[in-house]
Amino acid sequence: MKALVKCKIYFFTSLAAMLFMVGSAISNEQTGVSTGKTKPMAQKPTVMILGSTHLANPGNDGFNTKMDDVLAPKRQREIQQLVEQLKEFKPTKIALERDPSSDPETNTNYQNYLKGTYELKRGEGDQIGFRLAKLMGQSRLYGVDYWPKEHPILGKIDTDWHGFAKEHNQEHLVPTPPIPEGKIITDKDGTTWIEPEKYQSIIEMYIHDNEPEGIRTVHQLFQRTARIGLDDQYPGANWFAHFWYARNLKTFVNLTRIAESADDRILLIIGASHVHLIQQFLEDSGDYIIESPLKYLKAEDTN
Repeated sequence: MKALVKCKIYFFTSLAAMLFMVGSAISNEQTGVSTGKTKPMAQKPTVMILGSTHLANPGNDGFNTKMDDVLAPKRQREIQQLVEQLKEFKPTKIALERDPSSDPETNTNYQNYLKGTYELKRGEGDQIGFRLAKLMGQSRLYGVDYWPKEHPILGKIDTDWHGFAKEHNQEHLVPTPPIPEGKIITDKDGTTWIEPEKYQSIIEMYIHDNEPEGIRTVHQLFQRTARIGLDDQYPGANWFAHFWYARNLKTFVNLTRIAESADDRILLIIGASHVHLIQQFLEDSGDYIIESPLKYLKAEDTN
């Protein structure tokens, strides 16, 4: 019996030693410390996500900030200043909230912009993406957004969480503007707009849009919709899992597909509500270095 106990103790002691050695090797690889027996961790691609208010007022979101005319001279100076600051990130590639299938059209427009024959539209892809790509001497931009053209699941399950909440007294779970910093207006078609109470420069707006607390709050509001439903009815969870979560996961996958080198520094310009999930996927993968745009943004006087 004593021999058996000794044998067990020896086994577990040996196992613990082996696990410690493996753990140390992994730890050294992860921290890039060379012991002579392990290789330093390879450099990883770097990604920075610039969460954005939609500058062209498409009105596609649950609640939308009403932008004034970004083509106005003062706004144009502010946008140029923003681009100059983002240049310090030194992006090697710029990704946009556009479907990859739109890349031919996007890059035809971009080439024409380089030639001086294309006038930038109001959207952030043109106003920020095109300007920055030109400043960095890049030959193209990349669409990485995912929007299902046909969805075999969504057509067969209930995703009308808004209607369900209204009918079953669950409207407290419906997302509302986290901080109503302005007048809230709802159009006849149901589109909700927030008209800002005071003027913010473009850089101030982007600093606000990319504060971690605000990004987390918006995600929590979206996730709350998953709770809408009763008994075996899950319209909120259906929408959150099969549309919102899936869309951001596939956008993340599209983003990883353009990371071809450890030296890549990719800037993704996308609606601020997407930032939390895509950043989570990047972090959880362990394959990317993530930088915050707040590192580069500094509000300045543009008068």
